Amino acid sequence: MSEAVRTILRSDSAVAGEPGRGADAGFLWDFWYPAVRSSLIRGNKLVTAMLLEVPLVLGRTSEGRAFAMRDSCPHRGIPLSYGHFDGQTVECSYHGWRFDACTARCVEIPSLSSQDKLKVDRIFAGHYPCEERDGYVWVYMNAAGTRLPETVPAAPALPVFSKKYKITHLDCELPSHVDQGIIGLMDPAHGPFVHQSWFWRSKHSIHEKQKQFEPIPYGFRMSPHSPSSNSAPYQLLKRITGEGVTTTIDFVLPNMRLEEIHSGKMWFSSRATVTPVRRDLCRIDFVAAWNLPFLPVFLFRMFGKTFLRQDQETMIKQAEGLKHDPKLMLIDDADRPAKWYFALKANLLESRRTGAAMAHPMTGPVTLRWRS
Repeated sequence: MSEAVRTILRSDSAVAGEPGRGADAGFLWDFWYPAVRSSLIRGNKLVTAMLLEVPLVLGRTSEGRAFAMRDSCPHRGIPLSYGHFDGQTVECSYHGWRFDACTARCVEIPSLSSQDKLKVDRIFAGHYPCEERDGYVWVYMNAAGTRLPETVPAAPALPVFSKKYKITHLDCELPSHVDQGIIGLMDPAHGPFVHQSWFWRSKHSIHEKQKQFEPIPYGFRMSPHSPSSNSAPYQLLKRITGEGVTTTIDFVLPNMRLEEIHSGKMWFSSRATVTPVRRDLCRIDFVAAWNLPFLPVFLFRMFGKTFLRQDQETMIKQAEGLKHDPKLMLIDDADRPAKWYFALKANLLESRRTGAAMAHPMTGPVTLRWRS
C-alpha cells in the first residue's frame, strides 16, 4: 500500500474525532451529488439539505426549474430557508433582502435609501448548478472560493434498457466518513456475514471466487460475469428466462457503484451513491430500475430495506470502534477495490494540484480471488 493511501485511510478513518481538521475533510469537490428527492420540492416550498458540510436551500421556480443556493444570507448569515419564496425570488426573513432563485444574485435591499450607492446586483448569496435525474435533485458542488468550470458536465443518469420499467428509491444514513461508507459499499467479502438471509446467502455458502477487473475513467469495473452461484435471486432469474445471467459492476469517483444484470431481454439496473453530508455522516442514496415482470416494487423494497438496514447497523458498530482511532489494514485480494479507491482519490487530487494527467492505479485487467 502506498504512503498516500495509508495517509488517507488513517486520517479519514479517524475523522469524526478530529474536529480541527481542514474544511475539506477529505471531500472531493467539483462533482455532482444527490441532494434531495425531487418529490420533496413542491410549489413554493423551500427544502434544506447538507452536502459536504455546506448548508443548502432548494426549491422550484414557478416555471418548474429546480434551484440550489447556499442557505445563508450574505448580510447577517441567517438561513434563507426561514424566508419567503414567491416562485422567482427568495426573501430573507431578517431584513427582506431578495435574491433571484436561479442565480442567487441580490435583486433588492429594502433598507437602502435613494442616497445609497451600493450596487445590489454585485451581491450573491451563493449558487450551485442543479439538475434533476432519476427522481433526485443533483447539485454540483464546487469548493468555496473556486470558479465553476466553463462547461459543467451533465448530472449522472441511471442506465435503463427499455421504454417501460419500474423504478424505486431507498436511502439510509451512516454515521461515518464518506470513505468508510464507500469502501464498505464495494467490499466483496462481507455479504455472507452482514447480509445473512434466507433469500440471499449464509456463512455455509462461502466459497472461493475469481473475478476480472478492468480500469475505466475515474474508476474500475468488475467485468461482465456470471453472478455468484450462492445468490438465490440470480438463479431464479436464470430459471425464469431460460438464458444465462451476466452482471457488470462499476465504481466511479466520487462515490458511485453501478450494477447491471442482464438475462435475455430482462434487465436490472441500480446505482448506489455514498453522499457526504458531514465529516462524520454520510447517506446511501439507492435507485433501481428493472423490467422484470415478476418483481413488484413493494417486494423489492422490502428486500432492499433489509439490505440497507444490515449495512447501516454494521456501520453504526464500526463507528463505535473508529472513535478510538485504531490502526487499520487492507489485505489482498478482497480489499484491493478499497485500495484502488484510495489511490484513485489521491491521484485525482494530485492531478488537480499539479495540472498533470491523472494516473490510474490499474495498468490493465486484473484477476482477483477471495472467498465469500
